[in-house]
Amino acid sequence: MIEDSWPQARRVGVVSDTHWRGGGRAYPEVLLRGLQGVDLILHAGDLVTLAALEPLWLIAPVVAVAGNVDEMAVRAALPDRRVVQIGPYRVGLTHGHRGVGRNTPERALTTFEFVPLDAVVFGHSHEPLCEERDGVLLFNPGSPTDRRFQPEFSFGILHAAERLWGEIRRFR
Repeated sequence: MIEDSWPQARRVGVVSDTHWRGGGRAYPEVLLRGLQGVDLILHAGDLVTLAALEPLWLIAPVVAVAGNVDEMAVRAALPDRRVVQIGPYRVGLTHGHRGVGRNTPERALTTFEFVPLDAVVFGHSHEPLCEERDGVLLFNPGSPTDRRFQPEFSFGILHAAERLWGEIRRFR
């Protein structure tokens, strides 16, 4: 499993399920503005093409994983899970389509079953979630480009301070 370390990161942007198809498509301005000032961006997969990372790299370094609809080039370049050290916190990053469980949060958790973590960041369901289970923060930012059955688009911010906490930012 790939491990990354960002000891100075305190404010982390989180996106997933951007389903970038190119063709002149751009990320919503509210997302790009909302990510300004972050130290790092986590992308929890289903970017489709590696070009989806380029606009995010203009804002901050990006750590990403592959999802279930990503092109072969994405799957060759990115792992399906990784652990990211953010300040003093260990965060598992996965798309959420693998693992064992009845739903996406359970599958995301079991992907890191024997790895001590403070949080698991995932996507796949397009359903924003920020809750703690057995001392582990489960964080799904939803999608800033494909809300599916959600009333709003969304992305997230993780704050690594005296405690690790997350916020979901919703927009129309």
